[in-house]
Amino acid sequence: MTSTPLQDSASTPAPVKASPPVARKVPSERTHHGDTFVDNYEWLRDKESAEVVAHLKAENAYQEAVTADQEPLREAIFQEIKGRTQETDLSVPHRKDGWWYFSRSVEGKEYGIQCRVKATDSADKVADWTPPAVAAGTDIPGEEVLLDGNVEAEGQPFFSVGGSAVTVDGNLYAYAVDNSGDERFTLRIKDLRTGEPLPDVIENVFYGVSFSPDGTRIFYTVVDDSWRPYQVRVHVLGTPVEQDTVVYQEDDAAMWLGFELSSDRRFLVLGIGCSEYSETRLLRFDDPDQQLHTVISRDERVLYEAEPFVLDGPDGEKSARILLTHNRDAINSMVSILDPAELAKPLAEQTWQTVIEPSDHVRVNGAGLTATHLVVSIRKDTIERVQVLGLAGLGTPAQQAPVEPAFDEELYTAGVGGADYAAPVIRLGYTSYFTPSRVYDFVLPTPELPAGELLLRKESPVLGGYDGSDYVATREWADAADGTRIPLSVLRHRTVPRDSTAAGLVYGYGSYEMSMDPGFGIARLSLLDRGVVFVIAHIRGGGELGRHWYEDGKKLTKKNTFTDFVDATDWLAGSGWVDPARIVALGGSAGGLLMGAIANMAPEKYAAVVAQVPFVDALTTILDPELPLSALEWEEWGNPITDPEVYAYMKSYTPYENVRDVAYPRIAAVTSFNDTRVLYVEPAKWVQELRNHTTGSEPVVMKIEMDGGHGGASGRYVQWRERAWDYAFIADSVGAKELLPGAGLK
Repeated sequence: MTSTPLQDSASTPAPVKASPPVARKVPSERTHHGDTFVDNYEWLRDKESAEVVAHLKAENAYQEAVTADQEPLREAIFQEIKGRTQETDLSVPHRKDGWWYFSRSVEGKEYGIQCRVKATDSADKVADWTPPAVAAGTDIPGEEVLLDGNVEAEGQPFFSVGGSAVTVDGNLYAYAVDNSGDERFTLRIKDLRTGEPLPDVIENVFYGVSFSPDGTRIFYTVVDDSWRPYQVRVHVLGTPVEQDTVVYQEDDAAMWLGFELSSDRRFLVLGIGCSEYSETRLLRFDDPDQQLHTVISRDERVLYEAEPFVLDGPDGEKSARILLTHNRDAINSMVSILDPAELAKPLAEQTWQTVIEPSDHVRVNGAGLTATHLVVSIRKDTIERVQVLGLAGLGTPAQQAPVEPAFDEELYTAGVGGADYAAPVIRLGYTSYFTPSRVYDFVLPTPELPAGELLLRKESPVLGGYDGSDYVATREWADAADGTRIPLSVLRHRTVPRDSTAAGLVYGYGSYEMSMDPGFGIARLSLLDRGVVFVIAHIRGGGELGRHWYEDGKKLTKKNTFTDFVDATDWLAGSGWVDPARIVALGGSAGGLLMGAIANMAPEKYAAVVAQVPFVDALTTILDPELPLSALEWEEWGNPITDPEVYAYMKSYTPYENVRDVAYPRIAAVTSFNDTRVLYVEPAKWVQELRNHTTGSEPVVMKIEMDGGHGGASGRYVQWRERAWDYAFIADSVGAKELLPGAGLK
């Protein structure tokens, strides 16, 4: 199979001469801490305005004209993505209670189909938890369709599922659907015995739904006017929605609220928190008073997660315990257990048993439970790993040593993909830059099998003659001006010569302690096959090197994120791989703020910048707590409303306020009209200001998806075309349109 051939340069149509839309200037003043900023484009925030909508459509028309000559390249990349993807496929079934659940995808259809089939039990528990053999495109006896996304999406401009749940007895299925992209969902319930919907319909719910263990109630979350999840409610099936009660309401505008069921389903676990401290409240389902109990008050300023469980003693006696993953005297967090009776004492007087010691080199990301084992997610040497410990002797000198599944590659990601409380196995997801996603079941260690056992269930197929040995991934390090070493992942096609002629791309994020972990990407191959050296910069503000790495790139140290990215670019420019004049920068959301900042700081270092759903007007947003999610951002960036130092620091780097008279590179801002996390108005204002000030001739364009949300449009084919647009823009900007000899689809 071959990719769609590109037209040669002689036949490629010349770019259409077009003028960018010019928004009228309506000055509005914003004054804080004695500083006044005049904003000429704040009026673009009114998405109900016909003038605003017309302006956005004009922006789309302009970018279509400017990039018209890239259409053959976009089509080629789209066909490469499509040609490498097995379109009729299915997930590995996972067991929950008495059923195996899985999803199917079908060639030509945009959305997945959720299915299940009955499980059987025998004397061999590992065999009982071995997924059934399910063939792509072939139904199996007894298979039931729970939800066909293609049917649900018919006639809708957008479709996304924000959560689903099944009762323990398997009779009822709840699912939440968004048809606009604003992440407010409609919750419906289906009787799987009859296929008929229940009359219970709940509007405007947020992510996550759960049935009570007895299946008579369903819990859900709602958001306030600023899109912050602030209430957990419960609906009794068969009663009017108006009678739903509030289990808990969080009034602190800077705190996020969520919930889940404990692993053993005895408790509803409410999680309340920000990036610096948290609070857990527990509701025991069989408590006749249905009272919430706080584990550690937020006043103690401890960042933690808690889960109640029952620990079997050596004499067979069962003891109630609480599992804590926390940062008390542990910057990178640790794991402890405690007797719930200790909670009656002041925190300083409580006795906790240490399970995982704190470390300056190992970050504990989280811990969970099965009936027999503790499952811990850690990060070491930038890599996410999984460890398991038997519950027997936990927190005592008899505690077992952790067991870690072993993998062969240097740069990889291994994470828990699911663990049922009663299962003798845990599901693991594994991937690397050039190993397609794998699903393993890890048989939990026993005295007979002390190291456990990895069982490969599936490796996602990649078509088109893909061979991972055609590509190379290495770990390199860039030196920051302050002496900090910045880890880089450098990806390239093996045939790219080290003669300083190739094109390069630097990608970064660097916020919220999010790590850019190794992962396979089909679309990325289209750039590598055109000779682009792809660098992922693991900059400060992310979580790759532990909590310190995050804290050195937030609030009043945020500029480290931006300078680290520029230093990573300098490493690439001097590496011998690329032509320094052929480097592009790419980032999205908070990484889009990064793009705006580096475009202002060092525009001469980039041939182009692609900013996806970019947070480029951050100061305006965070100064207004009424805007979606703004108050939640104070723990990441600081509070510029109350703190003049934070205000001044943010104003010194936020992209919109710092556009200057300089020759900007080619810039594309990609956004969505219904995004509730980064509003379209931010890039809309930014591109106007860039055009006002640039002294160069490179175009600044904005591509806006009028029916999409923060993740863009829905539907896999539409998403592939969006990625093809981004990558064609990048490849065209650095003259990397042609495939390397022998590369591409086979």
